[in-house]
Amino acid sequence: MQISLLCMGLTDESQIIQLMQKYEKRLPSHYNFKRVELPDIKGRKNLSQEQQKLLEEEAFLDKINPSDFVVLLDEKGKSYTSTQFAKFLNNQFISMAHHLVFVVGGPYGFSEKMYQRSNAKISLSKMTFTHQMVRLFFVEQVYRAFTILQGKSYHHD
Repeated sequence: MQISLLCMGLTDESQIIQLMQKYEKRLPSHYNFKRVELPDIKGRKNLSQEQQKLLEEEAFLDKINPSDFVVLLDEKGKSYTSTQFAKFLNNQFISMAHHLVFVVGGPYGFSEKMYQRSNAKISLSKMTFTHQMVRLFFVEQVYRAFTILQGKSYHHD
């Protein structure tokens, strides 16, 4: 199985990069975890919100294969506890999903076509976070899910 985190925009804060790398290195190799950061849309300031979402959609869909299981990280998504998220990941492993792609959108969310393409939506919180922080929180939660599934002592209920 491969897990990818597909993000709009580059992470430019060194502390966040270091922390993401810390958790990415801890993930088992069979997760085949990959973070893909796409460059921000050029000329964003001169574009409407809808135009930005459509250009982001084009960039995302260029990286997503028809067979990928796509999960949008979206405020309208389902909320999980860490244990429930671990079960969600485990169910994807069991169902033989070859490539699980989690997507972090731009500042205005996703286009309608991205919602239609997605297989699921997950909300990390009802609060709003920067797109860079969401990446860190997500990678830590994937690591936490791994420890839960393996019965390791990292997570405490």
